[in-house]
Amino acid sequence: MQHYAIIVAGGTGNRMKSKVPKQFLTLDGIPVLMRTIKKFALASEHVQIIVTLPESQLTAWRKLCLKHDFEIPHDAVAGGKTRFHSVRNGLDRIMFEGGIVAIHDGVRPLVSTEIIEKSFDIASKTGNAIAAVPMKDSIRKNEKGKSRTVDRDNYWMIQTPQTFKVNTIKKAYEAEFDESFTDDASVLEASGGTVHLIPGDYKNIKITTPEDLVVAEAFLKQ
Repeated sequence: MQHYAIIVAGGTGNRMKSKVPKQFLTLDGIPVLMRTIKKFALASEHVQIIVTLPESQLTAWRKLCLKHDFEIPHDAVAGGKTRFHSVRNGLDRIMFEGGIVAIHDGVRPLVSTEIIEKSFDIASKTGNAIAAVPMKDSIRKNEKGKSRTVDRDNYWMIQTPQTFKVNTIKKAYEAEFDESFTDDASVLEASGGTVHLIPGDYKNIKITTPEDLVVAEAFLKQ
C-alpha cells in the first residue's frame, strides 16, 4: 500500500523569539525540518513526502536545501492560513485514494522511525493511528473560577504522526473549517470517525520555544 507523509511546517518563530522560522533553526547543525523529513524517508522506503510551508518561505527553503545538499525527494507546497488549510493543501496533492498518509508536525524532528512504521501498519488495519502519551502531571479543571482535581489516567497528550487511510481523511477534510479542529484527529472525529490511539514517545517533543530547543539538543546527545 502506498505511503504518504504530509509534514506541516507553518511556524514563524514568534514564540521562539527568533527572526528565523522555527522549522529552519538548526539542531546540532542540521535544520529541524530536514531532520523531520529524514525520519520519514528512513521509516518508509517508498514514501511520498509533501511539505507544506508558508508561501513566503518556499524560496528560502529551496536555498536552504541547496546550502545543506539536502536531496531527499519531497514536494514543497504553499500552506494556508491555518494548520487545517495547510493539511488540506497537502492532501490535494495526493491524487490516489488507496494509500495511507501520515500527517506530522515539521517541528517534531525526534520522532522515532519505529513510531512512524507502527502508525502506517496500525492505520492500514484500523483506519487511523494517532500517537499519544499518558499525562505525567497532576491536572485540574477550572470552571467558573473554581478548580477541581480530575483523574489524569483519563487524559492523554496527543502527538503526531496522525496517520489515516487517504480516502477517509480526505473526505473528513471536505468539511468547513471550525475552531474546534485542533488537529487531524479532531477533524476525523467531527466527520463521525473513531480515533485509535497508539503509544507515542515523550522524546517526540514539539519545538516551539527556546527551552524546547535545549531539550531536543539534550535528547540528541543521549
